[in-house]
Amino acid sequence: MKHPDYNSANALKTFMEERGMAMQKKFGQNFLLNETARKRLIDALDIDEKTLVWEVGPGLGSMTSEILSRGASLCAFEIDRGFAACLKEFFEDEINENRFSLVEGDVLKTWKARAEAQKENMPTRFFGNLPYNVAATIIADTISAGVRFEKAVFTVQKEVAERMCASKNTENYSSFSVLCQWAYDVKPLLDLAGGNFWPKPNVASRAVIMSRRDDFPRCNNPDFFMKMQRSLFASRRKTVKNNLTTFLCNAEKASAALIAAGIDEKRRAEELSIEELLKLSDCAGEIK
Repeated sequence: MKHPDYNSANALKTFMEERGMAMQKKFGQNFLLNETARKRLIDALDIDEKTLVWEVGPGLGSMTSEILSRGASLCAFEIDRGFAACLKEFFEDEINENRFSLVEGDVLKTWKARAEAQKENMPTRFFGNLPYNVAATIIADTISAGVRFEKAVFTVQKEVAERMCASKNTENYSSFSVLCQWAYDVKPLLDLAGGNFWPKPNVASRAVIMSRRDDFPRCNNPDFFMKMQRSLFASRRKTVKNNLTTFLCNAEKASAALIAAGIDEKRRAEELSIEELLKLSDCAGEIK
């Protein structure tokens, strides 16, 4: 089966109507029509014929086609059965060449099993025009599970991208900001207005590029750090002393950890740099 014209909303709509298919809002489905933008996104992914890639939400395969055209091998995660059936037909040759494989179902429920199955040959690239309702979750889940890619390129809702790149002392700085920047160098790549997509979303999108940090994890106990920093941001109006007390279940230990880390107990989590949070994690973890 020949794929439709990925640059034409009318062609995509006609293709789907002829096959009794429909876009499902619950899956956050929007196709990127801008061919120049698609190429720029894959350029940023920096792939060649030796690269292994994971793609989330391929839809009808516009980005999949671009990735495969550059010689890379690809595993795609697709929740929509209709799209999955089309992908198998569009990329039948690549499937036979063992360059393309498809994991059907909710990526949040399937990615760990796939990672375990190919742990000896994990991909170095992670890509997706991510559904807005799962973007932050899939990024956080992989980092929390200790899975980091050499490079990841995601198109997400602009608000999510702003949180990913936020600096301390800004309203978008959050536990998610810390998690992303702890594991990766995160930079904005390009903005995409709603008119670049079909159907046109009600929100603006932004692509971000994430490059794996070589100095990770920079703390003694990564699991403890993740839990602690999440707790510190849980009640943004409370001081770091109050939130740390709740986390440690002990006010004296919280005070001792803050003194050891050189952090004023009246400060709030959004005022702390990632380096300060890492130091606090080590100090709090050493207190008996």
